[in-house]
Amino acid sequence: MRRYGKNPDEDDVRVRPNRKGNRPRTNIRPKHEDATEGLVLTVDRGRLTCLIDGRTVTAMKARELGRKSAVVGDRVAVVGDLSGAKDTLARIVRVEARTSTLRRTADDDDPFERVVVANADQLAIVTALADPEPRPRLIDRCLVAAYDAGLDPLLVLTKSDLASADALLESYGALGVPYVVTNRDELADGGAAERVREHLTDRMTAFVGHSGVGKTTLVNALVPERRRATGHVNAVTGRGRHTTTSALALPLPGGSGWVIDTPGVRSFGLAHIDPSRVIHAFPDLVPGTDGCPRACSHDEPDCALDAWVADGHADPARLYSLRRLLATRERREGD
Repeated sequence: MRRYGKNPDEDDVRVRPNRKGNRPRTNIRPKHEDATEGLVLTVDRGRLTCLIDGRTVTAMKARELGRKSAVVGDRVAVVGDLSGAKDTLARIVRVEARTSTLRRTADDDDPFERVVVANADQLAIVTALADPEPRPRLIDRCLVAAYDAGLDPLLVLTKSDLASADALLESYGALGVPYVVTNRDELADGGAAERVREHLTDRMTAFVGHSGVGKTTLVNALVPERRRATGHVNAVTGRGRHTTTSALALPLPGGSGWVIDTPGVRSFGLAHIDPSRVIHAFPDLVPGTDGCPRACSHDEPDCALDAWVADGHADPARLYSLRRLLATRERREGD
C-alpha cells in the first residue's frame, strides 16, 4: 500500500530517527585544547577528586577513557564546571603521559595488573618491627616493584619500642636503601615525622605496607590537618584491620611535597615484572652482565656476574641481594 501521494514533497516524507542519535557518527574526537590540567587526589566509586588551581573539583571520566584509565597521582585534562561548588561535576577528557607507574597483581599467577599510583618518584615501604611481625618477603617484593617502576625506595620501620631494628637493617644493608626508624613516642612528639619528612621534600611519595603497621598513623603525623581513621592489630591473627579503603594524595605542609596513603596490602604479586629490568637498580653490577649468555636470569651457573664479583669488581653481598630479589617471585611472602 502506497503511503504517500504520487509526487510527495519534503513535508510528506517520514524520516525514521536514528536510535543512536541524529548526528552522523564520526571517528574524529574533540581535542579539548582548552582543557585545564588537574591532579587526581583520590578515586571513589567512579568519582575522582582533582586539584585544579588550588581547589578541589569532583569529576567523572569521559566514556572513551575506560573504567580504569585514571588513578591517584595522574595528571589529567578536565573540562566543564571547574568551580568546585557543591553538586557540580566536571569531566576528565584526557590522561597525560605518566613519568612512572607503580603496579601490582593479586598474586604471581594473576594476569591482571592493578595500578597503585601514577607519577610517584619514591616508594616508602612501611613495616612494623613487631605487632605485626615484619615480613621480609613482602619488603623484597615492594623493592622489586619499586625498581621496576623506576621509583627510589625508602624503608620506614615503625614500633621500634617493641623490637630492635638491627637484624632487619643488616639484611638490607647491601642494598643501600635509605631508612628511618620510628616509635610511638617519637610519633607523638613529632620527632619521627620530622625525620621522615626530610626524605619527602619536593617528592611525590607513595606509602605501602600491611594493615596495622602504622602507615596511616605516620601519614597523619606528617599531615596533621587531614587525619584519617586508624585501626588496630588483631591479637589472635596478628594482622591489622583495613581502615584505609582508597588511596589519597595529600600535600605536605608548606607545599614541600606529596604523600600518597594507600590501603593496606595482604600480598604484592609480581606477575607483571620483567626480571631483566631489576638489574638496572644495581648499577655497580650492570657492567658485569656483558659476558652473560643471552636471556640470562643472573641466577644460573653460566652467569658472568659470579666471576666478575669474584675478581673484586663489586661486593658479593650486592650480588646476593640481587639474586634474593630476583627469586622473590618463586617465594610466597610468608616463607
